Amino acid sequence: MPVWCGASPEFWEKLKRFTGIQDDEALRVRIGDDFRRVRPDPPPDPRPLPPGVHRRTVFGIERTGLGYGQPVGHPLAGKTVADVHAYPWPDPAAVDISGQREQAAAWHDKYAILGGDWSPFWHDAIDLVGMEELYLRMYDEPEFVDAVMGHLVDYYFEVSRRIFDAAGDVIDIFFIGNDFGSQTGPLLSPGLFRRFIYPHLKSLADLGHDYGMKVMLHCCGGFEPLLPSMIEAGVDAVHAIQPCCAGMDLATLKKRYGRQIVFNGAIDSQHVLIEGTPETVRREVRKVLEIMMPGGGYIAGASHDYILEETPAENVLAMFDTVFEYGRYH
Repeated sequence: MPVWCGASPEFWEKLKRFTGIQDDEALRVRIGDDFRRVRPDPPPDPRPLPPGVHRRTVFGIERTGLGYGQPVGHPLAGKTVADVHAYPWPDPAAVDISGQREQAAAWHDKYAILGGDWSPFWHDAIDLVGMEELYLRMYDEPEFVDAVMGHLVDYYFEVSRRIFDAAGDVIDIFFIGNDFGSQTGPLLSPGLFRRFIYPHLKSLADLGHDYGMKVMLHCCGGFEPLLPSMIEAGVDAVHAIQPCCAGMDLATLKKRYGRQIVFNGAIDSQHVLIEGTPETVRREVRKVLEIMMPGGGYIAGASHDYILEETPAENVLAMFDTVFEYGRYH
């Protein structure tokens, strides 16, 4: 059974202390992680950050708060289509891709290599415009939303194209991420998804396929009603399935879509991994494997790509060890 591990830096350091394994690669081998990821750093921004701001994205969005944080403002709120086109969009050529091939080649033929730009264009559009205004303008001024999304995806497309030109033969999976779901269902209707998201998702999926790669989309929440469009757009795998969210019943997903798309994740990190014991984790992992393994098309891992620091290390090891023991095809 293929195994996936995604963890926050804080949890990763905790797991190092717990296991006594200080080398990152040795710890991934201990877990059995079958994936390795390469991605470029964002271009440097020499401008000083204002007080209270801890980072600035490549699109000029300043953020504050814990971790990735929240935007302190929305630069394109209330703006016109002309303003969107005049906005100082970043230059894809400023991204340093010089180390991508060397990194990927070091793991090639040993693991599945993830590459390309993360491309969170939905998140960036929300940050640039504001979530409520973005939704309203989907109805009132769709050409404005098209302009914003177009500039965002043009940038991400070109960054990834440059990466793939340099290292596409040693990258297996184009890994992108946009959260289209919440605990209670999709963040936008299938109709709005089809109108505003699908064309850009298909463009990115086509790019990966043009270089002979599979395309995996990270998407949180209850997004089941959007899955048919994701599949039609060319997405080959979705990560990381959250069974506690509305519409994400594992047996239903497997029956309905298991022959059309690969599911990655599905072992509950919201409750089981955080609140359980090693024994309850082992029981739940076996239940998930019984549902998701038949016929293939499943990668075992936590139901989120970022295992949090408060998760007991012994529970995470119990998850991976149980997958190793029972996640075997005969």
